[in-house]
Amino acid sequence: MKELKSSCPINQYLEVFGDKWTLLIIRDIMFDGKRYFNEIRESDEKIASNILTDRLNKLEESGIVIKTKDAKHKQKNIYTLTKVGIDLMPIMIAMSEWSLNHRKVSEKDRAHVSELIKGGEDLQDKMSKALLKEFEAVSEN
Repeated sequence: MKELKSSCPINQYLEVFGDKWTLLIIRDIMFDGKRYFNEIRESDEKIASNILTDRLNKLEESGIVIKTKDAKHKQKNIYTLTKVGIDLMPIMIAMSEWSLNHRKVSEKDRAHVSELIKGGEDLQDKMSKALLKEFEAVSEN
């Protein structure tokens, strides 16, 4: 692990999430159910392959995602959020809510985020449990 610039909590967060792509990758895995490299690469933002590879490796090193081989396609990897990654859900929803209130977002995204907000902790718990079940299944293998 590289030496950190400071132990400030904000700096610690930025050491992991301080670029444009990392949170979008987590979003795709967490909310859109994307699990494969090419699924994530083909998101609306069109992340370059080399950047995606780098960010996925950093997320894996940070314990945010786990990479496993696809049992059906041995050349493909599956990316799954760990418990540490799943714990980001309230933060991701809070950031999305801020954007609804202060930025221009599409109607489709506005509806999706509004549904997450309305669902409150019950919906977040349900989604978190589903992601955790998936993580436990891949980490057992």
